[in-house]
This record gives sequence, C-alpha cells and structure tokens, in this order.
Amino acid sequence: MAHGYLEKLQDGLANIYSAGIETHGLNPGAVTIMAEDGIDITHHSSNHLNEYLDIDFDYILTVCDHANENCPFIPSKKAKRLHHNFSDPAKVEGTPEERYEAFLKVRNEIKEYCQKFILRELR
Repeated sequence: MAHGYLEKLQDGLANIYSAGIETHGLNPGAVTIMAEDGIDITHHSSNHLNEYLDIDFDYILTVCDHANENCPFIPSKKAKRLHHNFSDPAKVEGTPEERYEAFLKVRNEIKEYCQKFILRELR
C-alpha cells in the first residue's frame, strides 16, 4: 500500500521500489482497499529485498516492526532509514466487515504517513 501511495503522490520526484524480507504475493484485501481510493496496485509484485542490493537508496522505509527488527543490512552510502510500525490488516481475523475495517484503517494511516514523508523529505 505504501508503494502505491508513494508512487502516486510523489509526482516524479523519486523512483519507488518495494520489497520485503518475505514474499507473499499481493493481498486481495490490499488491492481492493487501494482501488477504492483510486490507486491500482495490481501491477505491483511481491519482491525480496535481495533483488535491490545494487541500488544506492536515498531512503529506506520499514513499515512494520518485524521488518525493522529482522531486515538484513542493506548497503548504502547515503540512505536515510525511517521506520513506522503499521499493523498488518492481513492478520486480522473476524467477520468480513471487521477485516475490511482493518484494511481501511491501515490504508488511511499509510496514506497520511506517505503524504507527510513526501512533504518533509522530498519537497
């Protein structure tokens, strides 16, 4: 979701990459909730961070404590590392409405975080 917002909102200021320490594919709940806000993430892929070891990033953003605590060293001469823990809506159990609300809440938190990041760091 963060990749979708950063890609859309930063308006050509940066190249956006997204990867994790595990790959799981796209979550249908994330695809649906992002589409409701006009962002199509169906073309995104679930990539492992090892695919990007040759890139000297300006920023490395981690969006969950698990990734922050377990992320291997990413070589970069200049990367500013930023962390914010978002809950994982895919782990919410309950009714369809409860799962939907979890995705909606996290989507809105991620959108706000991305907007602030762009204003603070890229503009």
